[in-house]
Amino acid sequence: MKKLFFFDIDGTLYNTDVKVPESTRKAIKKLQNDGHTVMIATGRAPFLFEDLRDELNIHSYVSLNGQYAVVDGEVIYKRPIEKELLELLTKEAKKNDHPIVYLNQENMVSNIKRHDYIDEGLGSLKFNHDPVHDEAFYLSNDVYQSLLFCTEDAEDYYKEKFTDLDFLRWHRVSLDVLPKGGTKAKTVKKVIEKLGFDEEDVYAFGDGPNDREMLKFVKHSVAMGNAVDETKAVAEYVTDHVDNDGLYKALEHYGFI
Repeated sequence: MKKLFFFDIDGTLYNTDVKVPESTRKAIKKLQNDGHTVMIATGRAPFLFEDLRDELNIHSYVSLNGQYAVVDGEVIYKRPIEKELLELLTKEAKKNDHPIVYLNQENMVSNIKRHDYIDEGLGSLKFNHDPVHDEAFYLSNDVYQSLLFCTEDAEDYYKEKFTDLDFLRWHRVSLDVLPKGGTKAKTVKKVIEKLGFDEEDVYAFGDGPNDREMLKFVKHSVAMGNAVDETKAVAEYVTDHVDNDGLYKALEHYGFI
């Protein structure tokens, strides 16, 4: 019976050096050769993992934490943040000297020219893209996810003030900003339904807080050894660290290798 696999990128497909381990490359190739469907499920925007898709020959994905999904080159789901909410958030953040980066499938745009928090947060992802500066970008373009750059002490302020948005911390100085209720899990469900897979035949791998709902939802879930505790707690299986062939070992555990 053919299976459907969803793999997170950072900390799952990518190791701590932001590279694909050789064992992971072999594992993905084995799944594909055996006729299974392999997809990516990530918080990244599509243009930020084009090279990875080419490297692993994966061209179906759930991106932007579930707000933009593509199956075999066809966009099957997209959910932008309401412009009115973005405008209110932008004004409030600017008042507090907290920069914002707007993301869609093609662009990463900052509302200010530069900021130390942006340099630190985006720098940790080690990709070769710097945000361009355009304060009005969100007014004439769909934005599926934003990054709000602030430290943890300011987090509750925004959560209490903007209850129609979801905030998810991914870095010391940055939060993902998403439409209310927007998760990888909800879009994974749409993909499963579109492709006609039985829930018993679906597997998902992840490590971060943004993977928790997806791992709770699917029948077979794997948390990487480097995963946060809250994600490990909902997983069916906890494998080794990504730097110690964790993905490969999990597929061995389930008998796919």
